[in-house]
Amino acid sequence: MRHAEASVHIEDRGFQFADGVYEVIAVMGGRFVDEAGHLARLTYSMSQLRITPPVVEAALKLLSRGLVRRNRLINGILYIQVTRGRAPRDFKFPRDANSSLVMTTRRMDLSGAAGEMGVEVITVPDIRWARRDIKSTGLLAQVLAKQGAAERGGAEAWMVDAQGFVTEGASSNAWIVTSEGVLVTRQADNSVLHGVTGNALEILAREHGFTVERRAFTLEEAFQAREAFLSSATTFCTPVVRIDDSPIANGHPGEITRTLRDSYRNYATARQELAFPWPC
Repeated sequence: MRHAEASVHIEDRGFQFADGVYEVIAVMGGRFVDEAGHLARLTYSMSQLRITPPVVEAALKLLSRGLVRRNRLINGILYIQVTRGRAPRDFKFPRDANSSLVMTTRRMDLSGAAGEMGVEVITVPDIRWARRDIKSTGLLAQVLAKQGAAERGGAEAWMVDAQGFVTEGASSNAWIVTSEGVLVTRQADNSVLHGVTGNALEILAREHGFTVERRAFTLEEAFQAREAFLSSATTFCTPVVRIDDSPIANGHPGEITRTLRDSYRNYATARQELAFPWPC
């Protein structure tokens, strides 16, 4: 249906409790980027919340392609959201609710030109719940972090836990490059969302001969880093040149980040499955 005509029932549990999960898949040149990884993570998120999938994966892929085709989307994103469904408001799981599926597309410039020269991030305390590996629609802490970044002129907010370790960005994974040239990003556990784009970047980094360490790093390490960058489905690999008004190294994108950025662009446009034959 048309975007302006779409609606959700007032007792959908996604609206009442944020009882739902979501995924964002980039589309470049009519191709889905890292589709398999995003659908696997969607399945994982649903399983962790015990949400019954609304359709089988084959049907979801068919619907995705039909939606992208109908909207003639060449470059942009496919948004997928699944909630536990409509039921009288009660904290307990309803017995007979059917899960809800919402899918939308949006045209978007994914060239990355806006972040070519690097972006600034701010830091905020990480006040989220303990199951950040689930891509839940409960994003209020991230909303506050993003607003804080906007008010301070930053493009993203990096969250810092009570021990002084950076967990991740409000909508991205956080990376640094040490003085020895080692890439460091948080280990994949319950403290962060397991980044699909980050996983691809790790593979590409190792193909280039770089060393990658999956561990927590402190904010002080980030200030002293040779390079820093963030990764997500829509920003890909974006250089971070300032953190809390402090420049990283010389305040310009580093060589390793530029290499990975170019490598991921090539990967995204050359190795992905066509969403549909274009033009249709």
